[in-house]
Amino acid sequence: MSTPTRSDRKYDFKHIEAKWQERWEKERLFHAPPLPQHDNKFYMLVMFAYPSGDIHMGHFRNYIIGDAVARRQMMLGKAVLHPFGWDAFGLPAERAAIQRNIHPSEWTDNNIEVSRSTLQKVGISFDWSREVITCHPDYYKWTQWMFVQLFKHGKAFRKRGVINWCPEDKTVLANEQVKEGRCERCGTLVEKKDQMGWYFRITDYADRLTDDLDSLPGWPENVKTMQKEWIGRSYGLEVDFQIEGTGEKLAIFTTRPDTIFGVTFMAISPEAEILGKLPLTPEFAAKVREYQKQAAGRSDIERAAATLEKDGVFTGRYAVNPFNGERVQLWVADYVLAGYGTGAVMAVPAHDSRDFAFAKRYGIPIKVVIHPDANTPLDVNKMTEAFTDHGPMVNSGQFDGKAGESAIDAVSSFAESKGFGRRKVNFKLKDWSISRQRYWGAPIPIIHCSNCGEQAVPEDQLPVLLPKVENYMPKGRSPLADVPEFLNTICPKCGGPAERDPDTMDTFVCSSWYFLRYLDAQNESAPFDKEAGKRWMPIDLYVGGITHATGHLIYFRFFTKFLKDIGWIDFDEPAKKLFNHGMVMDAHGEVMSKSKGNVVSPIALMESRGTDITRLAMFFTAPSEKEVLWSSDSLTGVEKFVLNRMYPIIKEYRGSRPDLKRYFKQAELDENERSIYVKLNQTIKRVSEAYDRLQLNAAIAAVMELTRDFDSARIKDAGLNDQIVLKSIQMIAPMAPHLAEELWETAGFKESIFKSDWPEFDPSAVIGDMIEIAVQVNGKLRDSIQVPAGSDQASVEAAAAASPKVQAFVTGKEILKRVYVAGRLLNIVVKG
Repeated sequence: MSTPTRSDRKYDFKHIEAKWQERWEKERLFHAPPLPQHDNKFYMLVMFAYPSGDIHMGHFRNYIIGDAVARRQMMLGKAVLHPFGWDAFGLPAERAAIQRNIHPSEWTDNNIEVSRSTLQKVGISFDWSREVITCHPDYYKWTQWMFVQLFKHGKAFRKRGVINWCPEDKTVLANEQVKEGRCERCGTLVEKKDQMGWYFRITDYADRLTDDLDSLPGWPENVKTMQKEWIGRSYGLEVDFQIEGTGEKLAIFTTRPDTIFGVTFMAISPEAEILGKLPLTPEFAAKVREYQKQAAGRSDIERAAATLEKDGVFTGRYAVNPFNGERVQLWVADYVLAGYGTGAVMAVPAHDSRDFAFAKRYGIPIKVVIHPDANTPLDVNKMTEAFTDHGPMVNSGQFDGKAGESAIDAVSSFAESKGFGRRKVNFKLKDWSISRQRYWGAPIPIIHCSNCGEQAVPEDQLPVLLPKVENYMPKGRSPLADVPEFLNTICPKCGGPAERDPDTMDTFVCSSWYFLRYLDAQNESAPFDKEAGKRWMPIDLYVGGITHATGHLIYFRFFTKFLKDIGWIDFDEPAKKLFNHGMVMDAHGEVMSKSKGNVVSPIALMESRGTDITRLAMFFTAPSEKEVLWSSDSLTGVEKFVLNRMYPIIKEYRGSRPDLKRYFKQAELDENERSIYVKLNQTIKRVSEAYDRLQLNAAIAAVMELTRDFDSARIKDAGLNDQIVLKSIQMIAPMAPHLAEELWETAGFKESIFKSDWPEFDPSAVIGDMIEIAVQVNGKLRDSIQVPAGSDQASVEAAAAASPKVQAFVTGKEILKRVYVAGRLLNIVVKG
């Protein structure tokens, strides 16, 4: 520590910020060690950026939250990994490049350069030596390696299936990329198509993806609920109905086996394979084909919506209920989605609202098989709505009178004993469709050979490079199919002529493992070092938006579990704690977006008001998890705080070089000193807890209060005075790092403030004001004692026992009891 300097200069933020950013880089302050001690590390991760242009205030908020956490963890003595990179493949870049008539690689690389420069000006503590760019071969080589591992272990497969098709982007979409029936990228109404494509068998992990959410107490409950609902695990009975006249089995899944005697029709999805096996008469076949065409033009959201009237068409065929031998009409209805169960559902109109409305519309019989209770029978002729609750079974043969779980169990056991049913767990989650018919993506590393079938590209031949082509316009099939020098190759197994797969991977594949590449970003022989995985993982805090709850945040959990299964990592979940920050809105409550023209760039604000003031304003405007209504007025309050209190506070530093770990004895302080000492320690406690909760607005407010109450002229003890100055600077440092570094250096410290120890509060000085307690012995007042407000009875009794005046009346006597009136009076009852 050198001699402190004093300065009355104005707050020259441009000079200060440039100075410290240059010094941080020169000193490699934020470069994480390769292999930390596992019990003393902190992996701070923010969701990496899609380089669609320069960063906006939404990005700014996300990254400064992570930065404040990372810097504080450094001060807590942790080895901190705080990396960054770019989610650079995908549709938006390709679409933007088409609009500008440039190549996607040029558009992407230019945007990365601009955004990286902005982030460096923000002063984010990223370890840029670990930067990843997913569209560069040194990254997507290992994305392809991941695909090959999935393929080798039977988790990547190709099949024909009904897919979501975006007619605007001319490509397949995963279920998670369809929002309210529309493409989440461009908003176009999604169509259904039957097409060959590659899938990841994420359904093999459905149980673990559900159950392991309970092992994540650091994840928001709403995110865990959203994932459980998306995965959609349900328990029920699968029953085989037989198609009348063919003997073909039609399996259905139900969670209400107790209603099975009330089935009067089956509803079959227009896309269900079973329709192709039904021997329909020409008249009914024509009606079914016409209905299938109509259904293809409707989104899944429209088809499943409870508010819309359901329609369908009769096939003219019947199935037989194995429980009672009754004929059941077979209908095609698009409210049944092909992806659920077998694509057919049993319909019980009396006990399902949707089935009731459908049966009423088409005159299908309704049969009551559940009563509300034994004394309340239902009259089908008087029913205006379905009865959907549990109750005693009726009109159900040997099961009459059974109700609830016992009824479900009895019916299920009977079906299993007869061989036409089996208990089953069903899921809404479907295998992940990852084929994309677009240019700008990682090529799928598969070779198609007419003799050997599908062959993975040998690992020593990775990466399969994405060729730079002039014509990458979407055509409904991959543009790579028209590049013979890419497509034509040899089979790695037989050496004969073969073709590469022309599709590229969904960009979410790239982002499903990027957090692992950060561990060892320069490794040319493996995706990452296994020992680095053991030391750094799991992620301690992951910060990003809730919009990824049922997409990326499921996919990266799936990849983690798969990699553990094949022995690459030793943990089951990628992140201990997840934090979803709120959206940044404009002053009118609209989400900031380029399409709305209401985006505010942080660059202009940083250049006019300073990076740290802009950071503090974003922190102070609202709690981190809440929406921010952003306006320039947000800067005013924190700017005054910086200019009038925080920056000038260094003038009050007396150069005593205090021991920052020293606790003062309150008895040795005068009233003013004791008051501000209590305030200091209360503030340290409040600020530390606020950082832990990411309530950074509360942390700023607490430091504001402390600096407001701090009056150096009333403090005699130079050590106490200087503790207040230095600890105030330390507490603001993670949020205003350039300012804090400048003040710390001015105080005479040579090392970065982020190498100093985070302040700890004195436990005896956080209770607050002292209060007076009357102490009686046998009801007579003997003394009045001072104790900290909020002291418990044991503390008050201890203080009373130390009083000489009280001791004079209790020494040598038997204490029968003590009566304490909290905060007011202690009465000691003695014998004699």
